Amino acid sequence: MEKKQNHISNHVLFERIQEKIGYHFKNGEILKQSLTHSSYANEHRNHLFRDNERLEFLGDAILDLIISEYLFKKHAQMPEGDLSKVRASIVCEASLAKTAKVIGLGQYILLGKGEEMTGGRERVSILADAFEALTGGIFLDGGFDQAKAFLTCSLIHQVENIASLEDLYTDYKTVLQENIQKESSIPISYEVVSEEGPDHDKNFHVEVYHGTLCLGKGMGKSKKEAEQDAAKKALNNLKN
Repeated sequence: MEKKQNHISNHVLFERIQEKIGYHFKNGEILKQSLTHSSYANEHRNHLFRDNERLEFLGDAILDLIISEYLFKKHAQMPEGDLSKVRASIVCEASLAKTAKVIGLGQYILLGKGEEMTGGRERVSILADAFEALTGGIFLDGGFDQAKAFLTCSLIHQVENIASLEDLYTDYKTVLQENIQKESSIPISYEVVSEEGPDHDKNFHVEVYHGTLCLGKGMGKSKKEAEQDAAKKALNNLKN
């Protein structure tokens, strides 16, 4: 009875995600694999579930290609170095997870009980991996044009809504370090002053110091993101 209920439940989930992304799989097994986390596959070995890690590998390559083509055409005057930085920012784990959250991907992933109980549906790494796997699955099932259409409506749409392209790729920590070193040999340091929220959805608060002087305060979903935000605020403060 439980097996039948799970089958019905999964079938409904698969129908909903296809409606959500605007693509209907010809091969339902590819969709199922795209959404199957390794923890779920391990708990259901008797049912021969395959996890999405191979599709994640494929999707990663497809993402790089499609985003590269988009940037190459969109920013005709941008040098290669900057193109690489922008691409890296678009396809990074945090960016993919953010887009996955926008389309509600977390609620459709098949997770093991342990991952479910510890907030796996909101975990950045799981969301990013599932987004890559879904991209790979669409490519495998429908080809390059369908994968491109999916990414255009999801990831690229999110990128185009960002007010400043500079925020995508500027390494504010490096810029701040270079500016300070022109005037001083005193090192810059970053300090995490507080954390808030559950383990799967934390906010980090960071302060950047030049010696004992606080130059700026930042916040982010990771320490790295919070440090970049603090450095950006510090640069703004120095300009003013």
